[in-house]
Amino acid sequence: MKGLRDMGRFLFLLGLLLAAPVGSGGTGNVKYDGRSLIIDGQHRILFSGSIHYPRSTPQMWPSLIAKAKAGGLDVIETLVFWNLHEPQPGQFDFSGRRDIVRFIKEIQAQGLYACIRIGPFIQGEWSYGGLPFWLHDIPGIVYRSDNEPFKYQMEKFVSKIVTMMKAEKLYASQGGPIILSQIENEYGMVEAAFREKGPPYLRWAAEMAVGLQTGVPWVMCKQNNAPDPVINACNGRRCGETFPGPNSPNKPAIWTENWTSFYQVYGDEPDIRSAEDIAFHVALFIAKKGSYVNYYMYHGGTNFGRTAAAYVLTSYYDQAPLDEYGLFRQPKWGHLKELHAAIKLCLNPLISGVYTTMSLGKSQEAFVYGGNSVDCAAFLVNNDTRKNVVVTFLDSLYELPPKSISILPDCKTEAFNTAKVSTQYSTRAVETSQKLDSIEKWEEFKEAIPTFEDTSLRANMLLEHMNTTKDTSDYLWYTFRFQNDFSDAEYVLNVTSSSHVLHAFINGAFVGSTHGSYKTKTPILESKVTFNNGTNHISLLSGMVGLPDSGAYLERRVAGVRSVMVKGEPEIKDFTSYSWGYQVGLLGEKLQVYTDFGSSKIQWNTYGSSTHQPLTWYKTLFDPPAGKEPVALNLESMGKGEAWVNGQSIGRYWVSFLTPKGSPSQKWYNVPRSFLKPTNNLLVILEEENGYPLGISIDTISITKVCGHVSDSHLPLVISWRGQNKTEQNYNKKHHGRRPKVQLRCPPGRNISSILFSSYGTPSGDCGSYANGSCHSSNSLATVEEACLGKRLCSIPVWNQKFGDDPCPGIPKTLLVDAQCT
Repeated sequence: MKGLRDMGRFLFLLGLLLAAPVGSGGTGNVKYDGRSLIIDGQHRILFSGSIHYPRSTPQMWPSLIAKAKAGGLDVIETLVFWNLHEPQPGQFDFSGRRDIVRFIKEIQAQGLYACIRIGPFIQGEWSYGGLPFWLHDIPGIVYRSDNEPFKYQMEKFVSKIVTMMKAEKLYASQGGPIILSQIENEYGMVEAAFREKGPPYLRWAAEMAVGLQTGVPWVMCKQNNAPDPVINACNGRRCGETFPGPNSPNKPAIWTENWTSFYQVYGDEPDIRSAEDIAFHVALFIAKKGSYVNYYMYHGGTNFGRTAAAYVLTSYYDQAPLDEYGLFRQPKWGHLKELHAAIKLCLNPLISGVYTTMSLGKSQEAFVYGGNSVDCAAFLVNNDTRKNVVVTFLDSLYELPPKSISILPDCKTEAFNTAKVSTQYSTRAVETSQKLDSIEKWEEFKEAIPTFEDTSLRANMLLEHMNTTKDTSDYLWYTFRFQNDFSDAEYVLNVTSSSHVLHAFINGAFVGSTHGSYKTKTPILESKVTFNNGTNHISLLSGMVGLPDSGAYLERRVAGVRSVMVKGEPEIKDFTSYSWGYQVGLLGEKLQVYTDFGSSKIQWNTYGSSTHQPLTWYKTLFDPPAGKEPVALNLESMGKGEAWVNGQSIGRYWVSFLTPKGSPSQKWYNVPRSFLKPTNNLLVILEEENGYPLGISIDTISITKVCGHVSDSHLPLVISWRGQNKTEQNYNKKHHGRRPKVQLRCPPGRNISSILFSSYGTPSGDCGSYANGSCHSSNSLATVEEACLGKRLCSIPVWNQKFGDDPCPGIPKTLLVDAQCT
């Protein structure tokens, strides 16, 4: 049924693949033609993964890159973050998480290539799209258009980065790992909005980049009219279906962003994209002459501090093949590893074979690379989303599951099918290490509510939020005072705002708040209020949860309080054009109460010693959990704010913003181990709402369960043939190592301690929920326990003889095993 002839030839190809190095940390010339990038004279089919250096820590980089390489990647891609590196004009910072040179050198040390997407507009769910806000103050500037002030600043920064890379000899043309660079980012989405100023800017950006003479190609993503010699590239989930192709026959097909899930905003459930769907579209892109695929993200990481864009979660692409903490997300990581290995078996025909297509049915087709019987590879595609289909290809029958692609590296032997997941599934668990529930260990500092008299910045109008704060804080206070001369006792405070959050105080007392969402504007705040006789002080706190990161004319965006009225009967007083006082940021921010030094300079009070108010700072000390597992702060009991550990911000939190299912979008917040001291770690929380800090806990994150679910119709793991004798003679012996198998592997330092479920036969369900079916081998548990207990790694073939007998002759079998790792 599956065309299993000539396995010896297939295994020989596999042997060559496994013996060959994956990549090279240093190389020479990089060119391209209509087929692929050409590195040192060799055409290459390349798999790449996005890992952004500031979204993890330097201590994590070696492990992340090593896991990416083990997953079959050839290239690590990163954006370059202008506002992180040049927070003020001419003041550069490349320290710590910003050390891009160190990051690229680590890529090189591990024998991989690098792609740097300089932008310098990057979007990337990064605040202000990576642009430094000081650009906003340059007279006459219009971002990303044929505008001299912007082009001058853009060229200065791009040249700065290129010069740094050249100085460290990091371009492939110098023997370094960088084989590809990107200028601009998805400009095709906004080009038309700039009218006659768009096309000249596009041409200028391309010419400027190429003129820097890096010796490696440049790309523009989502830019079908990218000027020569810049390569136009695709972004999206289905580039095998949506990409119109290179805009020149001399350019290769490149996929710069294959979204492994999607970014998440507060109020959203996580976006789950299956390993099978990703594999299908990668295989289709390669089948249609694609030559470079980058996974965005391969590891998403953490938006530390205030770096996340508007409403974007602190956790970034946690559903990527490597999760936020750098743990394997299975089966996504393993299934893609198998895909890469299968495609690399096809390299010779993919590069040099003649490309043809043929119909195999109404919704089925074959993409074939060959020209002779020696080098031939085929991709058999079933586009039917509902039905299994049996197709005939070169006189052999192949069964294709719905919406799947089978890869035949020799046009005969099926090595991989995108819908058949043979790699393990894993379960991430959270274990509480320390509950911070002792009242005695918490202290609090109430944020001062400023009045008009406390302010030095004044205006007879409502100022725009972002232009006033200059991105130095999320917060801007709007204050005014007035003499109560209304006749009524009850009034309504009416405030219109284009900020993300608004909190209102009258005479220091909280009277109401409102907030918007990623998809909706902030509703008008209307609160019934009571004023004192005489002078009254109104203080409005405008808050941003990240700056916008996309769209044309970003410099024109506005935020902040737009109108203020006090309504009585029958009087309505409009304070919009009035004498206002402003304070940028919070007092606690100015005093840096989240640092050891700043914390020691203020008077903290015992927790709960006075009436609670929104806008309260809390602090405590904690010791780190033992071991090496990732650490997370459980903030489920809190509302909205920001958290710092030893002076380093681990990001914003907004636990009170629930999803439609009634749960927080994120409640665990990553605390990298490199942030921690051996004892007495300072935790400071800014709580805007009514959070309960005694409910916070210090948790560890680990993989505690692994599960395999493989049928006898699954294909053997491509990597499982490593080291076996690859001859036709030995293949005929049908060595059980080349059978479908369940392979389980616990994380380092853990072994399989118990088998939670095992059934060979027809188990129902999957790794998430399971039960014995009508056919079940009585030896299932004993066989798996013998093979796996006490081991970190075990392998059980899906084979009657392994389980002693056939529990139900003539019926297809499946093995489902769920195991505990401790």
